[in-house]
Amino acid sequence: MLHVNELWEILYLFEKRNDRGQPGNMKKLLKRITPGPIWQLMKTVYHELKKLQYLTVGRPFRPGETTAAKRRRIEEGFFDKYCQGKGLDIGYGGDLLAPNCKGWDREHGDAQYLHGMEDARFDFVYSSHTLEHMVNPGIALRNWWRVLKPGGYLILYIPHRDLYEKKETLPSRWNNDHKHFFLTDTDEEPDTIGIIPLIQRTLANQKVIYAKECNAGHTITDPEIHSDGEYSIEVVIRKE
Repeated sequence: MLHVNELWEILYLFEKRNDRGQPGNMKKLLKRITPGPIWQLMKTVYHELKKLQYLTVGRPFRPGETTAAKRRRIEEGFFDKYCQGKGLDIGYGGDLLAPNCKGWDREHGDAQYLHGMEDARFDFVYSSHTLEHMVNPGIALRNWWRVLKPGGYLILYIPHRDLYEKKETLPSRWNNDHKHFFLTDTDEEPDTIGIIPLIQRTLANQKVIYAKECNAGHTITDPEIHSDGEYSIEVVIRKE
């Protein structure tokens, strides 16, 4: 039977990434030398251990895209305008938008459906770099809209294809789980969704307050190097 320290070593190997945000050499080596069924078992063990950890003690703070946008948002009055009352942060990953948010991540269930979450519960719903992981972004948006109160705000923060992916078709250079790329206004087959057209054909009784490209601190244009600063599209939608 594995000792608890050995279990944490497994978690470390799965989590360790290089400076490009890609799996580290030890993880790639372990995957290469491990028989497929055993590798799948290790992945299952890893995810179950992480789920238990997060449900028991919560997720540790892990700064990500939300933290990178915080200073700009404070300067813009973002929190005073759109984040009053009780919020839900979907796919927060340990980087919670604000103290008045409830975090939802894998340990709570499928973010596409939010099973068990009652309708019209939250004054604002926020999601950062999660929509691109959804099998069906339209279904996800409808469920995120479902739990939002009338008069509340749905806030989407998603990777901009040309600032983050720096390519036009899947797979992503930086995350193998990305299922879609996003631009602001344009659908481009086969892999790119225009977030505004998606909102317009998916959500009823909505008003887009704004949709903008956020690139503060973005200086790296080399497609082989992970971007710095902000590299996202930010959209705020009011539920009428």
